[in-house]
Amino acid sequence: MARNLEISEQSIYLWRRQDRIDRGLEPGLTNGEKAELAAAKARIAELETELAATRRAIELVREVVPPKGGSRPSR
Repeated sequence: MARNLEISEQSIYLWRRQDRIDRGLEPGLTNGEKAELAAAKARIAELETELAATRRAIELVREVVPPKGGSRPSR
């Protein structure tokens, strides 16, 4: 069958194994779980990038803006 479809036997094996996992016949991550995990990893990467940009912006602001109350007398 693999030869007729011009794909490797390994591909068919992996597809069949994934089908068994999706049907609960074998342990492992279902296709839905894999998609959810990939989306979560992508969101984490996005948030880490935003956090790095925010931290850099804070550093730049601190370099330009002097701290409040440094030269004013206290009451």
